[in-house]
Amino acid sequence: MKVLLVEDELKLGEYVKKGLSEAGFIVDHQLTGLDGYHAMMTEEFSVILMDVMLPDVSGFELVRNYRAAGKHTPVLFLTAKDDLDDKIKGIEIGGDDYLTKPFAFAELIVRIKSLLRRANQADYKSTLMQIADLKMDIAKRTVHRGDTPIKLTAKEFSLLQFLLERRGEVLPRSIIASQVWDMNFDNDTNVIDVAIRRLRIKIDDEFDTKLIHTVRGMGYRLDAVDVSASNKAASETEDSQYDK
Repeated sequence: MKVLLVEDELKLGEYVKKGLSEAGFIVDHQLTGLDGYHAMMTEEFSVILMDVMLPDVSGFELVRNYRAAGKHTPVLFLTAKDDLDDKIKGIEIGGDDYLTKPFAFAELIVRIKSLLRRANQADYKSTLMQIADLKMDIAKRTVHRGDTPIKLTAKEFSLLQFLLERRGEVLPRSIIASQVWDMNFDNDTNVIDVAIRRLRIKIDDEFDTKLIHTVRGMGYRLDAVDVSASNKAASETEDSQYDK
């Protein structure tokens, strides 16, 4: 489990990092709000521990922006402020728990484990995913566009699930390779492009609304918003070389 700790007090941060590391967690400790926010938006974490009174920006503001961006990683606020209004504010803007300094390390561990359990339960319940008329049932391993069932291979299912989880985002081939194939991306291989093209044939070719879009020079995006005709033509031209 990877934990992001955003805490400007160096001694406290190192103490928490050491304790969590000994408990089996991988800890990324950031000392400023801006560095913490960059890590939040670019890396995957199981839990975020967020100090409220950071030197450059409020932890409340960081979490508000993080939630507005559609991010759902559990957040535990750490702060010396024990005012009830602050606690309510922290929860209302998107925090999941609130721990007042000074705290017992054992209590921190218990609260982190509680957040992880709740997140895992939510993930288990969230087995249905949808964009436009494309529906995926992760538990039943089924995919439909409208009323039309779509048969996918195991790898195609994993690829589509990843695209759905990150829908709206431009995903570089390197990210797709590491997350779906668990491999480093090789610029000389076209395995990602071939897989995307085969998936497109199944979920896009027979339907008016195209969902998988090529962002030239960057990667792929799953989105219900139609791209321009020129982008469609560019996408088809790029993919056609892998069909030969």
